Amino acid sequence: MPHDGQNLTQPALLPDLLGLTETALAPLEALAAVARERLRAEVTVNGRVSAAALEANQVAAHGMAWLATYAEALRQMQAWAVRLNDQGRFGEMEGLILQIGFGEYLSQAAGGIPMSQTEIIRPVDMGLSAHDQRGLMDPAVQRLCAEGNSVAARMRLVELMSDNAGRATFGASGLDEELEMIRDQFRRFADEKVAPHAHGWHLRDELIPMEIIGQLAEMGVFGLTIPEEFGGFGLSKASMVVVSEELSRGYIGVGSLGTRSEIAAELILCGGTPEQKAHWLPKLASAEILPTAVFTEPNTGSDLGSLRTRAVKTAEGWEITGNKTWITHAARTHVMTLLARTDPETTDYRGLSMFLAEKMPGTDEMPFPTPGMTGGEIEVLGYRGMKEYELGFDGFKVKAENLLGGIEGQGFKQLMQTFESARIQTAARAVGVAQNALEVGMQYATDRKQFGKPLIAFPRVAGKLAMMAVEIMIARQLTYFSAWQKDHDKRCDLEAGMAKLLGARVAWSSADNALQIHGGNGFALEYQISRILCDARILNIFEGAAEIQAQVIARRLLD
Repeated sequence: MPHDGQNLTQPALLPDLLGLTETALAPLEALAAVARERLRAEVTVNGRVSAAALEANQVAAHGMAWLATYAEALRQMQAWAVRLNDQGRFGEMEGLILQIGFGEYLSQAAGGIPMSQTEIIRPVDMGLSAHDQRGLMDPAVQRLCAEGNSVAARMRLVELMSDNAGRATFGASGLDEELEMIRDQFRRFADEKVAPHAHGWHLRDELIPMEIIGQLAEMGVFGLTIPEEFGGFGLSKASMVVVSEELSRGYIGVGSLGTRSEIAAELILCGGTPEQKAHWLPKLASAEILPTAVFTEPNTGSDLGSLRTRAVKTAEGWEITGNKTWITHAARTHVMTLLARTDPETTDYRGLSMFLAEKMPGTDEMPFPTPGMTGGEIEVLGYRGMKEYELGFDGFKVKAENLLGGIEGQGFKQLMQTFESARIQTAARAVGVAQNALEVGMQYATDRKQFGKPLIAFPRVAGKLAMMAVEIMIARQLTYFSAWQKDHDKRCDLEAGMAKLLGARVAWSSADNALQIHGGNGFALEYQISRILCDARILNIFEGAAEIQAQVIARRLLD
């Protein structure tokens, strides 16, 4: 039956697909380059990028960031497809994912990219003229826009996906054998130990059981990327991405446990003294100690340079006074990577220092037993398994030797060194949450019958599932590429930011569409999609809100 002007009996896969997609990349990348130079001309004052001018042109700047993200994402999809083709593993399903992704993202680049539900950035908003966009009239681009994301292609993709219930195995991920083995191991763990209990933990607002943390420790999650000389496994960032993705597919709280230790370890590896590395890293790797990050303060948000919590030097060490908020997993942890101002004469990032502040793990009855420290839980919509807290410090004591690196004023620099890894990990968690939404939505669409047939047989339901699958693969490949860059000692703050920006949007849209497929049942707390939606929402906020992330990407592109 024809739908939307398409003949569903026609072949869905375009001929010479890899040639079409490779040809189509150049005009998109050229358009992104023009947008960048057009913006540069608007925000450059006296030969330098003006912060005030960049803020005045914020919409164009963020649009340029999104356009550049699309170009990089499709470049990585092309690289993925070529790798699979060279290995003889590029089949029909992979081809459909590729052509739908190219067709949709090229169409959005020409017609409008959704930065959020109500913010569509169009070429004209970036100062791009019809002449600037002439490259998009290339026959390869036009064909992909017209035929790539067809109803027939989406329906065929979902038909192929139905053979494996939309699992992460749909479309070869392009990972090497070792990483696929790691993925298999943690997929089984998530299916057996996490997914059956996640919704109950969420509804009861419970901390993830210590039994789960112990099992993850035995599997090496907390020392995965810590060098072997410090008790870890010394594996790649890519391995941590795979682990985070699969565990987050089970429950984002579990997927985030390893991230806590990874970021704390990276802070110590990059900025710690030899003595601090020798003391703390083996304990982090074994999960003998659990860390939490204590950076954000009330009324500062992403503006870390304006932190007010102060650290005063004493004869015994340091005393911390101030307030922190949105501190994840604060109660049961043993050490805080705590950012405070050690130079009271400063008002920006230059007076900040990082501390390895020891504390006692709390109990339900007394969550914060350490002297000089108080705290209260922040009730939240989702991301509940570790809980969020407000903390107060009043003369909280820190040992002298626990100033990270032993030098004052290095805190912000030390923190910035971890941002690449933190954003890569957040992108991986987003991919895992999105994959969970796809699997839950697809299972419901298969089981639920309406008007005499399963929901999945209806083109608009199938179309939602197809686009979830396509965008998950796009975000996944961009995330893997970021990790690859990190593993090969290449600067990847730009790629990590892009992966986080896109992955967070994909997680939210996937959860929202999966809930829509559930209809009224999706609005019921008993259905796990209600939890997945709440969990997905945080991804556009933490580790840099989407707006901040777009600003950072734009600023980096203008460097």
